[in-house]
Amino acid sequence: MKKLLILFILSGLFSTSFAQTKWENLFNGKNLKGWTRMNGEADYKVVDGCIVGSSKANTPNTFLVSNKKFGDFILEFDFMVDNGFNSGVQFRSQSSKDVNNGRVNGYQFEIDPSDRAWTGGIYDEARRGWLYPLTNNPQGAKAFKRNEWNKARIEAVGNHLRTWVNGIQCSDLIDDKDAKGFIALQVHSVGSSTDTKNVKWRNIRICTKNVEAEMTPIENNIPQISAIPNTLSETEKADGWKLLWDGSTTNGWRGAKLKSFPEKGWVIEDNLLKVLPSDGGESSNGGDIVTVKKYKNFILSVDFKITEGANSGIKYFVDTETNKGAGSSIGCEFQILDDNKHPDAKLGVKGNRKLGSLYDLIPAPDKKPFNFNEFNNATIVVKGNHVEHWLNGVKLLEYDRNNQMWKALVNYSKYKDWPNFGEAAEGNILLQDHGNEVWYKNVKIKEL
Repeated sequence: MKKLLILFILSGLFSTSFAQTKWENLFNGKNLKGWTRMNGEADYKVVDGCIVGSSKANTPNTFLVSNKKFGDFILEFDFMVDNGFNSGVQFRSQSSKDVNNGRVNGYQFEIDPSDRAWTGGIYDEARRGWLYPLTNNPQGAKAFKRNEWNKARIEAVGNHLRTWVNGIQCSDLIDDKDAKGFIALQVHSVGSSTDTKNVKWRNIRICTKNVEAEMTPIENNIPQISAIPNTLSETEKADGWKLLWDGSTTNGWRGAKLKSFPEKGWVIEDNLLKVLPSDGGESSNGGDIVTVKKYKNFILSVDFKITEGANSGIKYFVDTETNKGAGSSIGCEFQILDDNKHPDAKLGVKGNRKLGSLYDLIPAPDKKPFNFNEFNNATIVVKGNHVEHWLNGVKLLEYDRNNQMWKALVNYSKYKDWPNFGEAAEGNILLQDHGNEVWYKNVKIKEL
């Protein structure tokens, strides 16, 4: 009787535990029941217990979409991808006939076998672009194995999104854009190429019950990013990040040539800081704005969106006392520009007035990650005399100040008549009014 009672108790505990942490197979290993192809004409078929997605010429990104939608969950799957072929797995994603003709959009677990190695990063497909590129986590970028099966894990609980590849954490994102959506397997467009590329998935399973009990313990061993406008996560705060703009007031900012914030030319609207359009002149309307505080060594991160033909810039090492006359305050500038429509792109030397360049001094590459229709991220890293410009997680350029090369660059630029240009140990940070409408948000800094 005692043995039977023990077995009964153990059986009950096992059954309860299994029910609370039940995993559901999303792929039965035999056919594509429960999935629907959307957007493109790429091929999906089942081979040896795997879903094989094959590229097809002249068709857009194609998605095999789960018929069910999921909120909080843990998703696991194995994947293998051909070299030279980009892919991904959508989660909490959306599709509506009213939005971009039903194009799939939303969070994507990136599959990237290129040398960039961003597998496991989080991309916002057909919407905001990169949310967590793996430049934030170089160790995570090493987790993916080419020409082998890899194991992926996605944990989406509330507004906390995390990913792993082969047991190594790749991303840690806070975002509240979507709380529920479908899972989808992407076959990326290959243009007109007839060279067939394949990506495979197997062992696709999801946990939607008692998810918190199955979550991986939070260790804070990689950087966390908040994509919620003008907010910092607790982890970011603990890591030293601070908001330079709070999203609703002008606190911490003033006109570059004023003691207070400009009364015209700038507005705060819908959690955005906007430069209003005027005559296209340099600092001729509301004028530039600068931080009240000066900064020395730092990582500055700013999200920006430009309008057609727009010109603006993010300046640093600014001395507002240098130029009391017309025009912008003087400082090193991360150029913000519509390279295709603004005439400044054709001026300067070798493209050193184009988007991302150190304005009039060092050109950014012509080929760079930029989405005109969405917000893009500019990051400036300053460590002593060493400076880097980044755009959407990709380093555009780096340079060193206060040496002979620097002086030679300055002497060949429009700044040659400004004594000791760019050599100050610290300075204000500036957002430029160049008479065109440009939007800013998520302005934050980490002092080093």
